[in-house]
Amino acid sequence: MRSHGCGDLRSADAGRSVQLCGWVDRRRDHGGVIFIDLRDRSGTIQVTVDPDRGDGAFAAAEQLRSEYVLQIQGTVRQRPSDSLNERLATGEIEVLAETITVLNTVKRTLPFAVSVHDDENVREELRLRHRYLDLRRERMNGNLRLRHKTIQTARHFLEAEGFIEVETPVLTRSTPEGARDYLVPSRVNGGEWFALPQSPQLFKQLLMVGGLERYYQVARCFRDEDLRADRQPEFTQLDMEMSFTTQEQILALNEGLIAAIWKAVKGIELPRPFPRLTWAEAMERYGTDRPDTRYGLELVNVSDIVATSGFKVFSGAVASGGAVKVIAIPGGNDALSNVRIKPGGDVFSEATTAGAGGLAFIRVREGGEIDTIGAIKDNLSETGKAELLRRTGAVPGTLLLFGAGDTATVNKALDRVRQSLAKELGLVAEGRANDAWNFLWVVDFPMFEFNAGEHRLEALHHPFCAPNTDDLGADPAAWAERLPGARAQAYDLVLNGLELGGGSLRIHDSALQRQVLQTIGLPLEEAERQFGFLIEALDLGAPPHGGLAFGMDRIVMLLAGEDSIRDTIAFPKTQQARCLLTGAPAGVATGQLEELHVASTWVDPQ
Repeated sequence: MRSHGCGDLRSADAGRSVQLCGWVDRRRDHGGVIFIDLRDRSGTIQVTVDPDRGDGAFAAAEQLRSEYVLQIQGTVRQRPSDSLNERLATGEIEVLAETITVLNTVKRTLPFAVSVHDDENVREELRLRHRYLDLRRERMNGNLRLRHKTIQTARHFLEAEGFIEVETPVLTRSTPEGARDYLVPSRVNGGEWFALPQSPQLFKQLLMVGGLERYYQVARCFRDEDLRADRQPEFTQLDMEMSFTTQEQILALNEGLIAAIWKAVKGIELPRPFPRLTWAEAMERYGTDRPDTRYGLELVNVSDIVATSGFKVFSGAVASGGAVKVIAIPGGNDALSNVRIKPGGDVFSEATTAGAGGLAFIRVREGGEIDTIGAIKDNLSETGKAELLRRTGAVPGTLLLFGAGDTATVNKALDRVRQSLAKELGLVAEGRANDAWNFLWVVDFPMFEFNAGEHRLEALHHPFCAPNTDDLGADPAAWAERLPGARAQAYDLVLNGLELGGGSLRIHDSALQRQVLQTIGLPLEEAERQFGFLIEALDLGAPPHGGLAFGMDRIVMLLAGEDSIRDTIAFPKTQQARCLLTGAPAGVATGQLEELHVASTWVDPQ
């Protein structure tokens, strides 16, 4: 039907007879000559319809409207010098139409403008309801092509490194992996259920036991959890696993993979090796295990300076095993008023949203004098004040914001305040304006964290991570005692404050795997019921192995400069986990439920 894409033609094609197909992006009638901007996925070209070249084409052009689907036959020619369009790749040429065939018309009112010339900010709900129209728009069309190039680059890189792509099951069994499973009832095996995979974790380990050695997969994963801008109930991981490898080899290979993607998609050479921080360092300096290192405003621990202070908010926090930390904001005296830091202010609210009781503050004046409430000033010795200013690097004009309390809450609150202030102070560029790519490996995570609600330890990543051999020791009899405080051989790759992916070396010893499962409160009988197939495989010659998985939706979101992964997925769900296009999820016939031996107990709260 066509010989070229609309956006593929250039000046070198002048004089060529072409057939084009596409949508009417815009039609302009200049009193005797009609101009049509014809659009397909490759781009847009101007088509000129001159009545002197034939009445048929001109008569057809007079009836055209936006988004009509056309086939046009004509000749490429140079545009006059006074009508060149530098904003278009095809802006030096046009096609002089000879015949126009209308392949389809628009029979309903368009819900929003689709034209590349229209920057109208359409409500997301409307865009998702008519996603097929949204996909015609330049932004979404470009995002999906960028996504394709990203995944294509990853595939080529991994295959050149000896990886093979293997598909793992989508219908599997439910295992405890943190988030809720999506469950699928079995018709054939009444009363039993499949679960959709939250990740291919166990299957990729079994592939290593099976001798595949280097596996990857662009995997669909499913988690029934509360959504936000960078989460979806179904999402895409670039998953990989390797046998006979070390952590250093895994990190080096994946730095090469990420560098290849950024080179192919953005034309950027990333400096390597990527910086590293241990989990403990990241939490101490940034209050989070996924820090944005594009700017400073690091957290400074001053617990020792104020431990004996008469200001009980500070000394009490330290005495109870917590911490007092500070963010030093250069120029903060001018940038932030007291009203914003005190109760009711926006900076105060950022801290309290994260669980803090509030923020204390000191303003540094000329000569090293400090301006703060009397309870702080009167209980800070000259020696303590000098050390505080030295440690924080504070100079006249600096604002010091303090968090005090249990360490986890202090970290969470000051991390939130830090991110908010960085945006306000212009320390980071947002979305498409960003041109800084600060990659960071975070390593040496704890194996476990304490779940206060259930009064037990739980795996910080998952219970298949191998513990650090130095922390574990060589004596299996000491594992039960040493495991709770051990570090995992786990690693996350962070970019600009977002986790791109993570992984670990895996446990390949069945006795150690059993002990880890017991450490998180899983009795041996339950461990065998849930994971017996894995433990059996580990008993039958499992090689040392490890891997990593990247969230491809999030990577594409960052590469495209979008704020939401919904703008990098063809047919995403809303934050209520609904598809506005198809109306899913939806009710089903009673007969279908009966076949599945399932009954609905749902009662509409309305």
